[in-house]
Amino acid sequence: MKSRIKFGSVRGIDMFVHWTFLVMLVGIFVFYVYQGLTVMGALMGVGLILAVFGCVVLHELGHAFMAREFGIPTLDITMYPIGGVARLQRMPREPKQEFLIAIAGPAVNLAIAAGLFLVSTLFEASNSLSAAMTPGGNILTMLMWVNLALVVFNMLPAFPMDGGRVLRAALASKMDYRNATHFASLIGQGMALLFGIYGLFNGLWTLPLVAVFVFMAARQEVQHVMDRA
Repeated sequence: MKSRIKFGSVRGIDMFVHWTFLVMLVGIFVFYVYQGLTVMGALMGVGLILAVFGCVVLHELGHAFMAREFGIPTLDITMYPIGGVARLQRMPREPKQEFLIAIAGPAVNLAIAAGLFLVSTLFEASNSLSAAMTPGGNILTMLMWVNLALVVFNMLPAFPMDGGRVLRAALASKMDYRNATHFASLIGQGMALLFGIYGLFNGLWTLPLVAVFVFMAARQEVQHVMDRA
């Protein structure tokens, strides 16, 4: 059984979905039906999840296209239940390049949120967070706030998330690249532990999963840089 299924390609960049993502969609559909929603209501809920992950795909393409500007190809993009990963052929060693590649993803989400705000305003819909949280609220407003949340979350200085890479770029402009990676990784692992603890004590079960991903990815990045050095 293949762990990934290809669902498209954009400018030579193959895009895949991990099988666990499909399992998640089925699980969400079953959960909605179990909670008393109609089949159509459950499908609309799954559609909203797909719209969010569509925004995540655009986020990853932002990274990929910026990396291409510096001559760094993207091997592929894979969607997981906790987000997307753009696999670059190599990581940039210039702090300025890493900063621009890291910031490109959140910039895409910010642009999407701005576009959705303009469309909602044009149709005189409420753009407030309370309106977005109301059952049956405006889907465009929901997506606008989701994209803003993605910007805030991704810019947390938890290496190797986007904010953590921005932090490493800033540190690398002042110190050795290995030391910058080490310090950024320690901060990222510390924040991952806080994510996990907060999620466990508040019933937010996706946060511990994200925490494990960030913690392990930070360790792997450090090991990769050390081996390359």
